[in-house]
Amino acid sequence: MRKVLERWIHRYFADDEALVLSGILLATLVVIITLGDILAPVLAALVFAFLLQGVVNLLKRWRLPHLAAVIIVFTSFVGLLFAIMVFLFPIVIQQSSNLIQEVPGMVRYWHDSLLLLPEKYPQLISEARLAEIMTYVQRESAHFAEAAVTFSVSKVPNVIVVMVYLVLVPLMIFFMLKDRQYLVLMLTDMLPERRPVMDQVWQEMNLQIANYVRGKAAEVFIVGSVTYICFSLLGVNYAALLALLVGLSVVIPYIGAVVVTVPVLLVGLFQWGWGSEFLWLFIAYSVIQFLDGNVLVPLLFSEAVNLHPIAIILAVLLFGGVWGFWGVFFAIPLATLIKALYNAWPRNTSEEPLSELEDAPAD
Repeated sequence: MRKVLERWIHRYFADDEALVLSGILLATLVVIITLGDILAPVLAALVFAFLLQGVVNLLKRWRLPHLAAVIIVFTSFVGLLFAIMVFLFPIVIQQSSNLIQEVPGMVRYWHDSLLLLPEKYPQLISEARLAEIMTYVQRESAHFAEAAVTFSVSKVPNVIVVMVYLVLVPLMIFFMLKDRQYLVLMLTDMLPERRPVMDQVWQEMNLQIANYVRGKAAEVFIVGSVTYICFSLLGVNYAALLALLVGLSVVIPYIGAVVVTVPVLLVGLFQWGWGSEFLWLFIAYSVIQFLDGNVLVPLLFSEAVNLHPIAIILAVLLFGGVWGFWGVFFAIPLATLIKALYNAWPRNTSEEPLSELEDAPAD
């Protein structure tokens, strides 16, 4: 076993850059796991700065000075953020409150509908079995309501933290955009001068992450906006809230679309029942999902992420469980990073016998 381990170490860690890269990855992982909550504003600022850097580069190609481009992009970003907080958030909060108030009525409606099942289909379900199911549902609903109230009360002190983040994050975004070259140079100075593997991985990941993050942000905005327009034209209750959920669902590949379908159809079914309006809602929602997966995604993501669907789902579950929302958002880029590291990792392909390894003089 010792000889097998020595051969494996000699194959993958004989290069000095491999050791340095391993140390950097390990240190980054430890910092994120241990200090992830504290560094959340910094990570959020990095994400937004990365998104806005493409617009800054576009304005600079139009012969605008760097500082002027940064000021224009940053001002537009702050204005958009302010508009969202003033116009969108109050609507979403109001519709969420209305939906919570109507939940008891929805429960009674489904309760009355389920009570008719033993009469219509006595061979499928009995009254005793239905009573057990209803008792279980009522008990779990009570637990869920209690947990929701407890969660909302526990989050009240975090309002101050959110207000602080609303000041700190924009400031960090501005300085990250303004002093980008200086910050990148400062970080690269701490790396070895000869780093072909790091440069190869960085070039590949810079293209992949830029394409993915900016494309995903555009996809969230487009899908959410189109969904809101369609639901408003159809007269769906809680159109803004459902559109926000549908827009955010594209962040989670495969899983998000399936999960968000349930509240959309339940709201439509409770509002209209099994009528033509519900059918039109189902058709509109299906068309949006179809166009998103078959038209919008190929247009936005010019560089295809060559990952198997099982690998994507595992990445979402793994990184989402470790880092929450940001882990889910960056699941595909992180999985692509692992694949790029594996492909570019320096390997000692010389098949030296183990006896030579044991007899070789130490450095």
